[in-house]
Parts: sequence; C-alpha cells; structure tokens
Amino acid sequence: MAYRNGTYIAFHADGTNIPGGNSDIDYYNLMKAWPEKGDDDFTMINSHEKASAVRDTSKRETLRASLMERLRNSKNMVLILGETTRLDTDWVPLEITKAVDVYKLPIIVAYTKWSGPIRNPSALSGYWPSALSERINNGSASAIHIPFKKNALLDAINQFNHNKLPTGGGLGIYSNEAYQSFGIQG
Repeated sequence: MAYRNGTYIAFHADGTNIPGGNSDIDYYNLMKAWPEKGDDDFTMINSHEKASAVRDTSKRETLRASLMERLRNSKNMVLILGETTRLDTDWVPLEITKAVDVYKLPIIVAYTKWSGPIRNPSALSGYWPSALSERINNGSASAIHIPFKKNALLDAINQFNHNKLPTGGGLGIYSNEAYQSFGIQG
C-alpha cells in the first residue's frame, strides 16, 4: 500500500466540470487555488493530483479504478456538501462507501451554505447523501462537521487521519474555543 498522506475531496459535479454558479465544483476549485496563492498557510496534498489523471470521458471502470487508487492513498476525505450533493446517485455515494467501509477514512464534512460554528450536525442531516446518513446512523462513520471555511478546513485536514479520528463518532464537532481560533463567530 502506498503512503497515505493525501486528502481526497468528494463533491457533486452536478453533471459538469465547468465552474460558475456556486456548485460543489466551484468549492473544490477554491480549495485547489488556496495553496497556489502562496500568501497564507493553507497547504494540502490533493489525492486527485497524486494519481494518474483520467478524462471525464474515460470509461466508467477506468475512472472508478482511478478514484479507488486515490482513496487508497488518502489519509482523510473532505466531503463538500452543497445544496445538491445529496442528490448525487453516482460517484459521491461510492466515494463515501469506500472511504468509510474499506479505507476507514475520517470524513471532514464541509457545509458550503453554513458560515458559523456547527454545534448540532444532526440538524443539517437534510444535506447528507444517504451513504453518509446510513454510516453516521449505524456508527461506522467517523466525521467532523464544519462550515466551508479555510481555517477550519486546514485544521481538520492537518489534524485528522486514518490513525487519528475525530471524537464524537459520525457527529464530531469543534469546540467553541477552536472556532474562535479559526476566526469563526456565531
């Protein structure tokens, strides 16, 4: 097995790879842009950039094999949750299932439409894809729920991995002090 140091980012592409319109892919592209700016401390090893690239037109099995290789080499997963993520019936459910059931990855659940501290993740369960909901409810998922904010994402990416899971099972949250240190009020 390869060294597991990457962060796998799962998002609902909503049938496109073209940015514009606050879709999950826009937030994914924002995460990719932060380390490239070089003017702050945001760094991550993007698992999607570690494995060989495949085009969107690649055969389904080729794409699936590439995604599984990326998951296998990851230490954690960021799940970008927007308004339509739960509607994905294709890749997001597969990614969540494999991340939790096979690779035992903690999931950093990042809500794009939430800006303050998350204190009760269950109240946001309407955003959850069924694969995540099932794994939270059956106790197999390990997750931290955060707003899609750079400082919270950076902390979670650097802190949690397959050997160091968030506390709280599938309903992990940050403390008020942690949110204050991230500059997130609410």
